[in-house]
Amino acid sequence: MTTQLIAMHGWAGDSRGWEPFAAAAERQGWHWQAPDRGYGPCPVHPAQWQPGASRRVLIAHSLGPQLLPPELLAAADAVVLLASFGRFVPPGRAGRRLHAALDGMAQALRGPEAEAMLRQFLSEAAAPQPISQLPATIIDQPLTDAARRQLLADLELLASTTALPAALPTAIPGLIVEAGADRIVVPEARALLRQERPRAELVLYPEAGHCLLGTPVVREVMGWIAGL
Repeated sequence: MTTQLIAMHGWAGDSRGWEPFAAAAERQGWHWQAPDRGYGPCPVHPAQWQPGASRRVLIAHSLGPQLLPPELLAAADAVVLLASFGRFVPPGRAGRRLHAALDGMAQALRGPEAEAMLRQFLSEAAAPQPISQLPATIIDQPLTDAARRQLLADLELLASTTALPAALPTAIPGLIVEAGADRIVVPEARALLRQERPRAELVLYPEAGHCLLGTPVVREVMGWIAGL
């Protein structure tokens, strides 16, 4: 049976971040696709499963599952969730702080502070590694008006998520890769994801940040997929 992989980046990411995964998939002879929301210099492009008998595996970082169409989610045979969540803003004090932060980010996106805000966000996502360790970012070039609108719309989606998308099957094999030093997804949201997918396998990198830099995540994920 052949294997198809579709990998979706999260908010303020783009498809270039998947290059190490794409290279590993090519070595395995697996079919690879990485859609893009068009936040940065990469154009908007969707993905779809190819027809024929194959194993269909989703890999999604952060908000990635919520950025994919229901029909694509529904056809998945397995899912890998990297530094992800079902509900981004948890109830209680942590949630109130996040709501205030998201409101400030939305305001910045509407004005001249957008790129400075995004640089700060990406620095927090890369931490504890420096932002220079990211292979590429959406602010490598000036933001377009279309990119700002898409970022703002998806930020509103981020704030309103309460669970993984209903279209994503609950019975399929799952792998959760969690970053113990994540400065973007709070511990309460990480715990809610584990509760939402209790049968998923868990890989924890205690010292890693949201972008999972400096971890063997590519090897771990590809090995897990190979063992399905």
